[in-house]
Amino acid sequence: MTATALPLVLCGPILRRLTPEKLTLWLAASRPLESRLHLYPDGESQQEVDAGAHCRCWQAGEELFFYLFDIPLQQALPYDCFIGYDLQLRPVNTEHWQPVTEWASDICYPGQPRPGFVLRSRLDRVLHGSCRKPHYDSADGLLFADAKLQQHFIDPQHWPSVLMMSGDQVYVDDVGGPMLVAIHGLLAELGLPVENIAEVQSSEARLHDQDAHYYRRDTLLPTEQSSGLQDVLFRSVEKPVFTSDHAHNHLITLGEVLAMYLLVWSPAAWEKLSLQAPPALDDAQQALYSEERHSLDHFIAGLPRVRRVMAHLPVAMIFDDHDITDDWNLTAGWEQSAYSNPFSRRVIGNALLGYLICQGWGNAPEHFPEPLLEQVVTGLQQPGSEQYDVLLDELLKFPRWHYHWDYHTPLVVLDTRTHRWRSEKNLNWPSGLMDWEALTDLQNDILGHESVVIVSPAPIFGVKLIETVQRIFTWVGKPLLVDAENWMAHAGSAHALLNMFRHPRTPKNFVILSGDVHYSFAYDIQLRGRQGGPEIWQITSSGIRNEFPAKLLDVFDRLNRWLYAPLSPLNWFTKRRGMKIIPYKPANARSGERLLNASGIGWLELDHEGAPVTIQQLTGDERSVEFLLHEDEASWE
Repeated sequence: MTATALPLVLCGPILRRLTPEKLTLWLAASRPLESRLHLYPDGESQQEVDAGAHCRCWQAGEELFFYLFDIPLQQALPYDCFIGYDLQLRPVNTEHWQPVTEWASDICYPGQPRPGFVLRSRLDRVLHGSCRKPHYDSADGLLFADAKLQQHFIDPQHWPSVLMMSGDQVYVDDVGGPMLVAIHGLLAELGLPVENIAEVQSSEARLHDQDAHYYRRDTLLPTEQSSGLQDVLFRSVEKPVFTSDHAHNHLITLGEVLAMYLLVWSPAAWEKLSLQAPPALDDAQQALYSEERHSLDHFIAGLPRVRRVMAHLPVAMIFDDHDITDDWNLTAGWEQSAYSNPFSRRVIGNALLGYLICQGWGNAPEHFPEPLLEQVVTGLQQPGSEQYDVLLDELLKFPRWHYHWDYHTPLVVLDTRTHRWRSEKNLNWPSGLMDWEALTDLQNDILGHESVVIVSPAPIFGVKLIETVQRIFTWVGKPLLVDAENWMAHAGSAHALLNMFRHPRTPKNFVILSGDVHYSFAYDIQLRGRQGGPEIWQITSSGIRNEFPAKLLDVFDRLNRWLYAPLSPLNWFTKRRGMKIIPYKPANARSGERLLNASGIGWLELDHEGAPVTIQQLTGDERSVEFLLHEDEASWE
């Protein structure tokens, strides 16, 4: 495969924030491009927009260019009708303009001459989910997002308002062997600058060569001296900074992170890649490689539909742990270890830069100051340089990853990773998911609205038994073993959050969308002592392509219902929230089942007041599982 064989567009177009006055979209190309945009509002004449005048280009390699379009419109677009678009591209120094159907021939739905979108006037239908692991053996929830859109294609009033991806869009820390082989095959063609990493033989060559430490990268990752009882007894005990059990193929370099994004969102970059197993694998690794290859083949087969749905719906995104690394900022002690080590700091910074380029910028372009964006241009030219490290330092302390999209019911997306409320009692206890300042800003954003949809990557109200297990592991000093990061794990942040719900000017209806946990559930939550509201719903959809261990979840689900039933003494003695929790039951569930363990994507419909009328999980076995309210199981907590 030669560089000239690379497709013109490697990934995209992906629609991001869309309003009547401004369109934001993203794509990655193999060559420098000129661009122009034609819009076709329903029942109106064609509009031509000079897209190139409002385009930012970041060159990451000889054959890799990221294009970020933030296009103001002189003539506002209408709500609630289909608006076709044709993003025409022309390689620099050529004459032929290529329409979108030429450079992305699989982008249109059947019978349509071009792709398009609908600007919804209300946030009334939401597709949402998280946790999309390419080598997990299940269906891809984004395929059911595509099917849902196709089902409602002819009726713009019933289009989803947004596709909300609430974390773990990529798994930087949990990579299948075949995916890592594909990443390195693609990097060989993209011509990215060499990133010098002193801790790995002074360059990335050792990480990208024929062997590349497949299934053994955890041996390269940084360690620290243990400061606990082990250090006293055994001296110089080292423990890994990155604690994930699945870090055997952890991505390290910026190039690897960027290539991963191209491969999880588009079929184009896969066209001529070979997935032949590396010869250095032993028998056990060969068997694992074959198993992961089987799952990855199914993942790749669905990518044309993934590309199609992301080219038609506005896509909102926010990071969670696996977008960067497992246990990211879970405790203050972890932060001290990770950020004081230059190698782990680089690994985290590389993933965060990849997030900025491929996810973060399109959520709210105005949040990112021009000097920072200029630093990205320079940093991409010299990864590993002193200037590059300065850029990563700026990203690690950047304060505006959170954002909101203005609908009549606002969509407020929380950053629960970089504004942590650190424990004052013990550096190794879980940090609160947001600190006092961030929670105060959130309260100011939502006060005065009648309703709001809040996106918290981790559920605010979770499964009580699982939170209890996490608390036990925290007490014995092992919170990292169970990812003990729930909102109630930190008393300060929990208290501030509950006070926000009780504020007299708080919205009447709160809908909280979450993911992270690899199972789906829904609660209706009512405040004790508050007549007439607010009404709170916790709706969790996870994972898009991941699931909880089935037998273990079944045990947790049943034990949670028995141990914390409304009349249970244990439930009575563990009340802590002053809230009435009413669970929803998945339709046709087995007796006692309240948690749904099925890859797919969530579908939510809201009424005019912002209250849920339909809560569903669209699953890999082509079911639409509706969650039904169970008043008889209400319990005070």
